Amino acid sequence: MPQPTKSGIPSPSGGGVPPMMGRGPGGPGPMIMNKAKPKQASATLKRLWSYLNRQRWGLITVYISTILSSVIALIGPFLIGKAIDQFIMPNKHEGFLSLCLLMIGIYVLGSLVSWVQVYVMTGVSQRTVLELRHDLFDKYQQLPLRFFDTHNTGELMSRTTNDIENVSNSLNQSVTQLLNSLIMLAGSLVIMLKLNVSLTLVSMISIPLVLLATKRITRVTRKYFKSQQQHLGELNGYIEETISGQKIVKLFRREPVVIQQFQSINRNLNRVGIKAQIVSGLVGPVMNMVNNLSFALIAAIGGWMAFNGHTSVGIIVSFLNYSKQFGRPITELANQFNLMQSAIAGAERVFEVFDLKTEYEDQSSHAAKLDTVQGHVEFQQVSFGYNPATPILKQVSFEAAPGDMIALVGPTGAGKTTIVNLLTRFYEIDEGDICIDGQSIKEMDKNSLRSKVGIVLQDAYVFSGSIRENIRFGRLDATDQEVEAAARLANADRFIIRLPEGYDTILAAEGSNISHGQRQLLTIARAILADPAILILDEATSSVDTRTEMHVQEAMKTLMKGRTSFVIAHRLSTIQDADRILFIRDGRIAEQGSHHELLEAKGYYYELYSSQFQRAI
Repeated sequence: MPQPTKSGIPSPSGGGVPPMMGRGPGGPGPMIMNKAKPKQASATLKRLWSYLNRQRWGLITVYISTILSSVIALIGPFLIGKAIDQFIMPNKHEGFLSLCLLMIGIYVLGSLVSWVQVYVMTGVSQRTVLELRHDLFDKYQQLPLRFFDTHNTGELMSRTTNDIENVSNSLNQSVTQLLNSLIMLAGSLVIMLKLNVSLTLVSMISIPLVLLATKRITRVTRKYFKSQQQHLGELNGYIEETISGQKIVKLFRREPVVIQQFQSINRNLNRVGIKAQIVSGLVGPVMNMVNNLSFALIAAIGGWMAFNGHTSVGIIVSFLNYSKQFGRPITELANQFNLMQSAIAGAERVFEVFDLKTEYEDQSSHAAKLDTVQGHVEFQQVSFGYNPATPILKQVSFEAAPGDMIALVGPTGAGKTTIVNLLTRFYEIDEGDICIDGQSIKEMDKNSLRSKVGIVLQDAYVFSGSIRENIRFGRLDATDQEVEAAARLANADRFIIRLPEGYDTILAAEGSNISHGQRQLLTIARAILADPAILILDEATSSVDTRTEMHVQEAMKTLMKGRTSFVIAHRLSTIQDADRILFIRDGRIAEQGSHHELLEAKGYYYELYSSQFQRAI
């Protein structure tokens, strides 16, 4: 029996569907990706730089503009000292106006260069995260179905949005600031040494203090930022899950419960977020304290030196300005290094997905492409378990001739859906083999294999968009006439033409503005348009009313004509015409035969059929 989660919702444990190990409403569950310990920051930064480096010309422009703005900033204090020593102290007016105009021009030019730097860097960072987000979404499309069965949708969305947005914000600020700070630090140090070596040594007292404080603080902040992103992903997952299941929440009057659970997750995020922000916020005050201490020492010693005639007032004023410019880059480096921890935390979570194995990595480059498929399917001693310790299918063998209709029946969790998951290679078998037209599916190209298989699921999924686009999803190059012909064959045309916009009617999210039966007819039309050689119908009529079921049954008969079909059904009235019925029990084929043969055998199928017939009476 499935065991209830903390929220009281059963989770599968050994049935015919993959175990859902993602975070449910009751709290986080096991995940594939490691969430516990942070990875090496240097390796993450190296991978992040490989993306940033693709914007080479933009970065070169940023480098040049940063160097220019830094040099301009270094010229300013020198001109101020010159103005004091050459014009203000001697009370000389000739040339003073020209020097002031030069200073104004330099600062205006510095502002323009800084604007160019920000403008270009914004484009560089946005294009970088554009590629990063594209690659992440592309990676999602290559991951096996097992990954999505074991991960919460909202948490994955958080990696695609929040984590990458963190990277974007940090790149936009940090790259130029780091370069600017390094140039200002080096330039200020050189000029300070030329002005006065003794005062330069005094100002450098702050460096070891800054380095020590930065090392201690950033060690803690990266851990908190990583935890903050994880809690944010958990919160997003819970919101997405609760909103999607809002009908169930209201039906069972669980609003207070979900609000309480949301508050709990939200408080955890708040607690970690406060810690991350408080610790990272220590950088500024600590750096300011150290810099002000250094500034006070320089002012005191410089004043004594000027009073005793060892240097001029102008040099002291220039030196004080340069000491500020020397201290500010150190503070900015510490701040940016601290800010980068947030980017590293987000990038690590993105790269964790990149490092996962895709379902195509083990596929041989010589995998067979399927041109035509007759539809002869054979299972040969197939064994499989979603969890190796809990086998679902055990030595299953059967054969389907081209055009046969094979019905799969049995109790919930027996392994019916698992059979079709293996046939489509959504999961790889543990033992045995599956052959189509005499060739093992292990040797087939997965995309080619799936192009020959059509599936109509119990949960009829449609996308936001027009009805025409949803049907065309089965074959993107289909014409409007082919789309409408498929809809007619699926018995969907009769309700589509009654809609205000017909085939151009826009469906809401998950098709909530049409009935479940109508959505099911659209998925059948989609499968007809795809024209598969092998067809899988997984409880396609279990959630519709009797009248709609008649239309769906007619559409399915049209769809199955001339195709090898596998039909999973609980309503035995829908599979009485099957060429062979397989009764699956505890992962094995307990019985097989035609409807009449199994009734005469008076075994499991007979008991199930009799119980349904009695209920019908």
